[in-house]
Amino acid sequence: MDAPITLHENGLGNLLGRSPAMHQVFGLIKRVAPTEATVMIMGESGVGKELVAECIHNLSNRSQGPLVAINCGSIPASLIEAELFGYEKGSFTGASRSHAGVFERATGGTLFLDEVTEMPLDMQTRLLRVLETGRFYRVGGTQEIKTDIRVVAATNRNVTEAVANRQLREDLMYRLAVFPLHIPPLRERPGDVPLLAQHFLSTLNRGSDVTKSFSPSFLDALGSRRWAGNVRELKNAVERSFILADEVLDVDLSVTMPAHTPEPVEAARPAGVHVPLGSRLDEAERSLIEVTLDYCEGDKRRAAAVLGCSLKTLYNKLNSYARERAESEQSLGRHHLPGVGASVPLAS
Repeated sequence: MDAPITLHENGLGNLLGRSPAMHQVFGLIKRVAPTEATVMIMGESGVGKELVAECIHNLSNRSQGPLVAINCGSIPASLIEAELFGYEKGSFTGASRSHAGVFERATGGTLFLDEVTEMPLDMQTRLLRVLETGRFYRVGGTQEIKTDIRVVAATNRNVTEAVANRQLREDLMYRLAVFPLHIPPLRERPGDVPLLAQHFLSTLNRGSDVTKSFSPSFLDALGSRRWAGNVRELKNAVERSFILADEVLDVDLSVTMPAHTPEPVEAARPAGVHVPLGSRLDEAERSLIEVTLDYCEGDKRRAAAVLGCSLKTLYNKLNSYARERAESEQSLGRHHLPGVGASVPLAS
């Protein structure tokens, strides 16, 4: 049997932090976990929203039931209904057997909807109905299914802006954010960096049966960074440095850290995006993405954060632009000049 989740000097269960900001989060988690309230976890990418959802589940009255997680931003729009609600055999091409969706698999436990603002609006409508009635049908099914779950959702977006930008239905926001819970970014709790780094290093040491340690200069390097990727970025940096370090007790790992990129001064920022009146919406969006990428010096993760979209969404847009360029170049290569029989390229 797992040990009970308790508040200790280094955090709450597997959630680590000694800062006042995190202790406030721990207090809120302990208050909401035993209830059936729907929780909306908000915070930047990498702050540990899934770990917070796991902690809420383990402290709840549903802890003996399953915790089922689904990333709403990673599933194609054509498949998300089947993933949420399941499907019956023969309901569509390739459905060779019946399949239970996450609403069924999470019965008696907790359903974690990550990146819920990336869900298509039409599916948000159906999700709202299921949350209100507790009933749904499988795709291709005729039998109504009753669900008994507690929903915890998460997003890295500002939910108010997501509603204004029509990325999240307002009624769904109110249904999900019965208890909003904001997780502060790592840069707002720098005192937690050494604690987290030591935890990651200890885990790596145990896995490799070694006793590597941090040098003071490495810890100084950790404390001087802003950690745009938050706890996930810190964990990756420690692991990368661990791999490159020698098998000694005191290793200066700071030399393996990526160079810190200073914040650009305000004067260096572009004045804005100039879109001619009459441009199509997709053209304006493309201009904004290209200018933002240029401003971020090609750093797609940073550009996605500035644009307020997921990294996956940005990659999808860029791949679409690349296909359009390729098709355009092929079309130009096949162009025939009027009255001339041979194919002649427009430009050399």
